[in-house]
Amino acid sequence: MVQKSPIVEVVKKISPAIVSITISKDLPKIRKYYIQPFDDFLGPYGQPIPQYRREGSQKVKIGGGSGFFVSPEGIILTNRHVIVSPNVDYTITTTDEKEYQAEILARDPINDVAIIKVKKAKGRKFPTLELGDSSKAELGEDVIAIGNALGAFRNTVSTGVVSGLSRFITAHDGFSGQAASLRGLIQTDAAINPGNSGGPLVDLNGKAIAINVAIVLGAQNIGFAIPINNAKKDLDDLKKYGRIIQPFLGVRYILIDKVLQESFRQRFNIDIPIDHGALIIREPGSGEPAVVPGSPAHKAGLMEHDIILEFNKAKVTDKSPLQELIHKSKPGDTIEIRILRGDKLGTLKLKLEERK
Repeated sequence: MVQKSPIVEVVKKISPAIVSITISKDLPKIRKYYIQPFDDFLGPYGQPIPQYRREGSQKVKIGGGSGFFVSPEGIILTNRHVIVSPNVDYTITTTDEKEYQAEILARDPINDVAIIKVKKAKGRKFPTLELGDSSKAELGEDVIAIGNALGAFRNTVSTGVVSGLSRFITAHDGFSGQAASLRGLIQTDAAINPGNSGGPLVDLNGKAIAINVAIVLGAQNIGFAIPINNAKKDLDDLKKYGRIIQPFLGVRYILIDKVLQESFRQRFNIDIPIDHGALIIREPGSGEPAVVPGSPAHKAGLMEHDIILEFNKAKVTDKSPLQELIHKSKPGDTIEIRILRGDKLGTLKLKLEERK
């Protein structure tokens, strides 16, 4: 007798906890009609010109994604970019085809995580997916991706391995077009399609180790997922404080590396004396200042064109970026910042605040 793959049992175990998320919006319903025989409405060849009128509104599907239950009360993890549109309705469809409206509990813009909950479930207890430990993910480990592929094929299963760890990408939301920098991601060759966003990446123990978030267009089986430990921290914050707590420094910057160093030298004739750190600089074309007024950075005296070399004695590099170091801290922490200003080194102390 042929032995079934262990993946079959894992899929049976996790499938009931997976949900599809449909995004819909009330849009005007337009009716085309013709008026005859009045000459005012006839075209140059005697043909009637169509007229249009609005007749109420209709609910139109404008997007979709995936998610999974993490509590019997109906709390769901998904991506923030799935739950980002204003003035829309989010409908949750479970594997037994039941539909529920969703309410948004919290959004984490740094990690692209959202926490939502079904409304009016009438005491129903939902099957949940156990959360694993993403820090223990290993290269070559077998994984399963499951979700609402293309927004049409629910509970689509694909398999692969962990192809890379601690990846960094700049992802563009296909709905809003906004870009976001995501770090520390798990790379996988398990097929991830549009609509899979927010679904889990699961190990062979049936535990979610990441949340599927992005693919590389034009590539073969290069997908990325957010480590589940980031989402676990958001869930803990929501439980303790009723919101996600994130530290805030208050600078706009670009990370310096050898490529940027050479680019500044050739394009702008500017010599950056080092090949690491975070250069505080405003975004091109933006009227926003490089140092946010009233922020911890502003209060400590940080200035545009300062280079942050160390954050609490940790060297700022492309492998240990400033955003990641800030995120590991807590609001209220006193931080020592080592900077290069012109040709002078200096040290500042500041207290991180909570991001509003």
